[in-house]
Amino acid sequence: MGKVKVRKGFQQARWNEPIIYEMSTPGQRAIYVPQPDEEVRAKAGDVLAGLPAGMRRKELPNLPELSQKHVLMHYLHLSQETMGSNICHDISEGTCTMKYNPRVNEELVAVPNFAELHPCQDEDTVQGILEIYYRFEQIIKEISGMSRVTFQPGGGNAAVYTAASTVRAYWESKGELDKRNEIITTIFSHPCDAAAPHTAGFKVITLYPDKNGFPDIEALKAAVSEHTAAIFMTNPEDIGLFNPRVEEFVKIVHSVGGLCFYDQANANAFLGVARARDAGFDMCHFNVHKTFGTPHGGSGPANGAFCCSEELTRFLPVPTVEFDGAKYYLDYDRPESIGKVRDFMGTAGVIVRAYAWTMMMGPDGLRECADASVINNNYMEKKMMEIPGLSSAFMGNGHRRQEQIRYSWEKLKADTGVGTNEINNRVVDYGLPHYWTSHHPWEIPEPMTLEPCETYSKDDIDEYVETMKIIAKEAYEQPEVLMAAPHKAASHKRNDEESLDNPEKWALTWKVYVKKHGNK
Repeated sequence: MGKVKVRKGFQQARWNEPIIYEMSTPGQRAIYVPQPDEEVRAKAGDVLAGLPAGMRRKELPNLPELSQKHVLMHYLHLSQETMGSNICHDISEGTCTMKYNPRVNEELVAVPNFAELHPCQDEDTVQGILEIYYRFEQIIKEISGMSRVTFQPGGGNAAVYTAASTVRAYWESKGELDKRNEIITTIFSHPCDAAAPHTAGFKVITLYPDKNGFPDIEALKAAVSEHTAAIFMTNPEDIGLFNPRVEEFVKIVHSVGGLCFYDQANANAFLGVARARDAGFDMCHFNVHKTFGTPHGGSGPANGAFCCSEELTRFLPVPTVEFDGAKYYLDYDRPESIGKVRDFMGTAGVIVRAYAWTMMMGPDGLRECADASVINNNYMEKKMMEIPGLSSAFMGNGHRRQEQIRYSWEKLKADTGVGTNEINNRVVDYGLPHYWTSHHPWEIPEPMTLEPCETYSKDDIDEYVETMKIIAKEAYEQPEVLMAAPHKAASHKRNDEESLDNPEKWALTWKVYVKKHGNK
């Protein structure tokens, strides 16, 4: 075996780049729009005459004034200060499945025939994208075993909220919503499996793990009652353990009449291996932007596929995409629908990318994706367990991890005073992006969650592990280096932590910033 390469000489660009509004110089322009000829003016007439006065600007929009060169410089500088899946080994982002996104799919969504479509066009002019939606639904139905799928939710959280809204509509249709007011989840499921039902008006009951790390089945038996509306659970959970008694969980909830929702955001380990419906679940969802090879993102380039059994299809968001044998069309005539959960039909660019990726993979490729993901993860665990001061959650329970693992730096913290936050700052100095720790509260002390999905090679994993070994050695021998990290990153430590918790100081736009803080 060759020597493992570690990026000890990494140095990220640091430009100390101002906000583009702060670079503005009055009178500068990136482009000068030519004025129309007199002949054109005469023929066109007063083009603003038909625009209602209430829709006309009273003053010019507040836009930054820069030359083309300075605009280009600004955004290139920012791009050089970015770390992500196309720049480094994003094994770091456990639970996020940061796999490689094929460039050919980026070309597909840039094709004008797709990119210039408008969601309000007549159905006859958008048959192509409707066909892709319809065909991809058939694929997801096969993968999940469910009867129908909607791609309207704008991400995983939105899909889980769609599930909670469906549960609410189901019990309302039966006249039992007042009584069926409890939803059960587990502590190592995604937090949205508690937050979405709570937002939808349900009381949430949380199950904690047994001594082996699995949701306590005896606690479930004690929790179910005539008040149980549903269970919302992630499997494998965020710590990487697949619940071997998941079918029993479903039977217990069904025995009291409750519905069962399977959060499959962590689906990379069982594509072509297991299906939610086969385990008895009534609903499930996939994070299309993770599992199906499209860019990761929240409520922007993201997409959540919500799937349900035949009994629940009447509640799906409108519109659904239908095919009558000759034409694809949008069906809004669904009187029991929960309505819309996002504008139009969701994130069409994600669906095009995911459809292309899935068609390229085929059924055998999806199964290989799952196998490689699990092999990578278990190989990485074996190598990581050689690092002093590191353990994994519920280590030694005899069960293989699936596609990710939640590790713990608890011993390293006790030995050296260096914890997961300091290590997270230090990895950037070796050209690795910050890693995912855990949702709060930290049930696993000093957590670190890694996910080496099928994208990464053995060499990539070895490099990551070797880097962690070096950093752990530094913690024992030079803890002050980690306490002051990062040293080579574009951004160093924040110097105003309190402002992050003060809404009065938050500013999501330049206009709001100037209003709150002044133009300084």
